Amino acid sequence: MDAKPQLERTLALRGAVTLNLLDMIGVGPFLTLPLLLAAMGGPQAMLGWVLGAGLAACDGLVWAELGAAMPEAGGTYAYLAKMFPGRWGRWLSFLFVFQLMFSAPLSVASGCIGLAQYAGFLSPVLRSQAAVHALRLGSYSFGVSAGRASWIAIAVVVLAVVLLYRRLAAMRGLAAAMLALVLLTLGWAIVTGLLHGHLAQIFAFPPGAFRLNHAFFAGLGSAMLIATYDYWGYYNVTFLGGEAREPGRTIPRAVLLSIGIVAFLYLGLNASVLSVLGAPGMIAAQNIDARRALLSEFMQVAYTPALGAHAALLLGRLAAVLVMVTAFASVFALLLGYSRIPFAAARDGNFPAVLGRLHPTRGFPYMALLALAGMACLFCFFSLGDVIAALVVLRIVLQFALQHVGVMVLRVRRPEMARPFRLWLYPLPPPLALVGFGYIVFSRPNFGRELLLAAVVAVAGTLVFVLRAGRTSARRAEA
Repeated sequence: MDAKPQLERTLALRGAVTLNLLDMIGVGPFLTLPLLLAAMGGPQAMLGWVLGAGLAACDGLVWAELGAAMPEAGGTYAYLAKMFPGRWGRWLSFLFVFQLMFSAPLSVASGCIGLAQYAGFLSPVLRSQAAVHALRLGSYSFGVSAGRASWIAIAVVVLAVVLLYRRLAAMRGLAAAMLALVLLTLGWAIVTGLLHGHLAQIFAFPPGAFRLNHAFFAGLGSAMLIATYDYWGYYNVTFLGGEAREPGRTIPRAVLLSIGIVAFLYLGLNASVLSVLGAPGMIAAQNIDARRALLSEFMQVAYTPALGAHAALLLGRLAAVLVMVTAFASVFALLLGYSRIPFAAARDGNFPAVLGRLHPTRGFPYMALLALAGMACLFCFFSLGDVIAALVVLRIVLQFALQHVGVMVLRVRRPEMARPFRLWLYPLPPPLALVGFGYIVFSRPNFGRELLLAAVVAVAGTLVFVLRAGRTSARRAEA
């Protein structure tokens, strides 16, 4: 019998959906709409969000089947080991966790950077200019900056770690309170658009908006990349599979409910913002402070005619505070879910053992949490656009593609495996998701930068795996 302390199965469906929604509804939809509109030059960019929802549904079905069949801490880490048994499985599992030590902190950092941008709307002091440098990778470069906003972002990571330093069961009330504020923020924005917006602006397409040329498809790829980033998080419950109660029912329902709820809310939010601000205004505002606090600008424009400039400014500041709470809730949920993955790998002997430690009195993987938080602090110095692009491509190449191939391999290799949930319309969803993700990666201009980064991470992870395997074999031979 394993004498190590184990995770407790206390996570029910309501808690699972709550954590998924907190992960999904971060700062993204309040910050990235101007980027998405600029990618296609008008409101036709909403097509990227619609297709992104379809892609999330195909991907979510894969997560639902795997999560129900293998409800273990670590999610994809456990799946890859069983999809590809033997040395290949251990290598791919290790490679997934290795890239996660970069991609998970990138995801956390994106929320913290977005929160810091909204903080700048509240006080001009926080909008001070930072020193900007270029970090080069071959012929490509990444923007690196250090200023007050960077330190605010790092402080957010630290606060999240402090709140996560407790048992999962003790965080139910905190998570529910944060989700209530998140939904309040989205609901207020949607109602504001219905009351003060103009429906015609949602469909004010520029001439030639749907001309199917190279620019259209390249812009659609960029729009879908942003939409994919905004939707991701519906799989958070699978990383907590070792703590889910009745996982065969809880995990699939949490994944699919989360996708449906968020797709509805995002489309409503984006339509509301477009109805008030209009696509031309948001695209023109691409490089001014108003873009950095989109929802605050939206509230000011919507309420100024009825309430006056001063009252509208106060509402804009309230919106900024609510978005900051939303961003923090996402950071909180991300660190909670992702910390279980290196923990699971370490417990399996396939990652440094120190990351497999549970807190002696509170029973959570504290070393894995601290490691991911430390990396997130480092990435807070990068630009938001670079962080999002690197995050999405790393995940697609070194996680999602492997998982979608693997679910089909597992159906062939182990047809007898108990599958409490079988993905609908099989085998269509995995190939469709692979095509969609491939389009996102290769259709964008300068996609080679992120692919080069993924290749560097893959090669480095492989070298580390080989060295660790050699040391393990040497110890066994000595014994």
